[in-house]
Amino acid sequence: MLGLREAGVYYALALLVAVLTVLTAALGRPSYLSPVNLVNILYQTAPVAIMGVAMTVVLITGNFDLSVASVAALAAAVNILVIDHVGFWPAMMLSLATAGALGLLNGAMVELVGINAFIVTLGTLTASRGLVLVVTNGRSLMVGTPAALTAMTGFESGRTAGLPLPILYMTGFTLAVWLVLHFTTVGRRIYAVGGNPEAARLAGINVRGYKLGAFVLSGLAAGFAGVLYASRFGAMNPTALQGEELTVIAAAILGGTSLFGGAGSVLKTVAGALVLYTLTNGFNVLNLGANYQGLIEGTVLIAAAAIYTVGGRRRAPRGEPSAPPPGAPHVHQAQSQPAVL
Repeated sequence: MLGLREAGVYYALALLVAVLTVLTAALGRPSYLSPVNLVNILYQTAPVAIMGVAMTVVLITGNFDLSVASVAALAAAVNILVIDHVGFWPAMMLSLATAGALGLLNGAMVELVGINAFIVTLGTLTASRGLVLVVTNGRSLMVGTPAALTAMTGFESGRTAGLPLPILYMTGFTLAVWLVLHFTTVGRRIYAVGGNPEAARLAGINVRGYKLGAFVLSGLAAGFAGVLYASRFGAMNPTALQGEELTVIAAAILGGTSLFGGAGSVLKTVAGALVLYTLTNGFNVLNLGANYQGLIEGTVLIAAAAIYTVGGRRRAPRGEPSAPPPGAPHVHQAQSQPAVL
């Protein structure tokens, strides 16, 4: 469990924080490990981590969702558009319903119609961006009533035990999904669906239902992230969250989630998101600008994928099956006996 392949993302996060701490101290900058800065990193990470956790579930089932950031942007636009008329909670429910419906549409097109997930979610990404332009009429939207703005600020910027609420939302959602995946029958079936869909079907598992449910979860998580975004700024720009889906996917890959299904860890996905936002924060603290940020983040992502791939090959002796990818639960089965999931 302490090997590079199993815990590499945690080592990378610790090393990155150590390097930035030394650099800031050497340059006479404020302490990188100050509580204010660490809380700020967690705060900035929360919306992407929430989407990343749901993305991990989708990837575990063997599918892919490119539309999360665009769905989040649409949810934010819907929230800003109606909140002055219906109030905060009805607006939030409408945003979640819109995002959940798009997740259901993705799942139905993939599982019931049989279209490739990449094509479907790429189409949903484009259509959602078009809907954002329709809803916003190509201009920025702002909350008009003080009561609505106060409710949004309380939901997103309020604090409990000294921590901003988005950090608690991220923590609660991550722990809930982790517990389901690792300690319930539903979780074992999700891994089985992604690891070997045919075997899961023969074992009596509703493969289509679980895969479709993962898309709905992804849509709802994106909708919630969109509400957080709208509440954070009290406004909505038509280009908001553009390209953020790549950050979500990168966080899952940094956490060792397999793109082929059957393996993944939501805790490592959150750690992967923290690595990306720690890099961003480090560039800001060191005043390095964003010129090299994309280059370094891309290099980190490729290096992480190489570590997981090479590590998996080295662990598998010739002629024997490779070890389960990181995040996959270990299942022991007696020979000649059917697996009961």
